[in-house]
Amino acid sequence: MLHLRLISPSSRTAEVTAVLERCTGATNIIVLPDAARTPKGDVVLADVARESANEVISDLGWLREEGSIAAENIQLTISRVADEAVAEAPGDPDDAVIWEELAQRVHAESRITWAYLAFLAIATQIAAIGVLQKSIILIVGAMVLGPEFGAIAAICFGLLRGRWHLIAGAFRTLVVGFAIAIAVTVACALVSRGLGWIDPSHLRGNSEVQFIVKPDRWSFIVALLAGVAGVLSVTAGKSSALIGVFISVTTVPAAGYAAVAIALGDWPEVAGSVSQLSVNVAGMVIAGTATLVVQHRFWPQVGRASSVRPMRRQQGGG
Repeated sequence: MLHLRLISPSSRTAEVTAVLERCTGATNIIVLPDAARTPKGDVVLADVARESANEVISDLGWLREEGSIAAENIQLTISRVADEAVAEAPGDPDDAVIWEELAQRVHAESRITWAYLAFLAIATQIAAIGVLQKSIILIVGAMVLGPEFGAIAAICFGLLRGRWHLIAGAFRTLVVGFAIAIAVTVACALVSRGLGWIDPSHLRGNSEVQFIVKPDRWSFIVALLAGVAGVLSVTAGKSSALIGVFISVTTVPAAGYAAVAIALGDWPEVAGSVSQLSVNVAGMVIAGTATLVVQHRFWPQVGRASSVRPMRRQQGGG
C-alpha cells in the first residue's frame, strides 16, 4: 500500500475526503484540521492500495496548485481494513503502475549528474580491463555497475507521453555519458599502451568476448527481452530483476571494447562494438516503449471496472 499525506485548503477538504471515501482501495482516512502551515490548510492522511493510486492522484490533481500530495510505500501494515482495501482494489499490486511516480523517477534518472558520469566511466573502464584480461567476471561486474538504463527508460516514457524535451534530454544523457566514459577509458588505455602493458595483439584471438563486437539477430532479441523486463522491473519496483537486465545486454562492455580498440587503432573492432551498443539501445527502447503502451492501455481499463467502493462497504464503515 501507499501512505498519502495531503494538504488541502480547509474550504476544499470535504472534496478530498469524498474522493478517498468513494475510492476502492482507500482506508485509514484521517483529517487533521488546520495542521498545515506551509501551505496553510488541513492535513489528510490515508492508506491507498497501489492499484487505486492513479485514480486518487488524478481526481486530486488540483492539489498540485492549491495544496500538496506526498506518497510513500508502506513496508508493513497490520490491519484488517487495509487487507480488505487491497483485496477489493482491482488487479494486483505488482501490476499497478503509478504514473506520477514513474514520471518523477525517469525525469530524475535522465539528467546528467556527476554520479551518473562517474559510475558510467568506472563501469566502462572495468569492462575494458575485462576485455583485455578475457575476464567474463569483470565484464559482468561492469554491466551491473552501469547506470544507463534510467535514461533508456526515460526515452521510453517520453515516447509514450509525447514529451519530446524528456526524450531529447535522456538521449543527450546517453550520448554525453558514453562519450565521456569512452574518452576517459581511451586515455587510460593510451597510457597503458605507452607503458607497454597492452598492444594490438590483446584484441586478437579474443574469442571469449567476441560476442561484444558481433551483433546479430540474437543480440537484438536479447535487447528486446531486456527492454520488456527492464520496464516491468522499474514500474513494479523490482530492483533484483533490473540487475538481471543489466547483465543481459552488452551496452557498457561494448563501450569498453570500443575504447580499447580506439586506443589500439583497431577500427574494424570499433565499428563492431559501436554497432552492438546501438543495437542494444535501440532494442531496449523499442521493447520498453511497447511495454509501457500495453500497461497504459490495459491497466486503466481494469481499474475503471471497480473504481467505486461498494455501498455495502461504505455503510459498514460508517
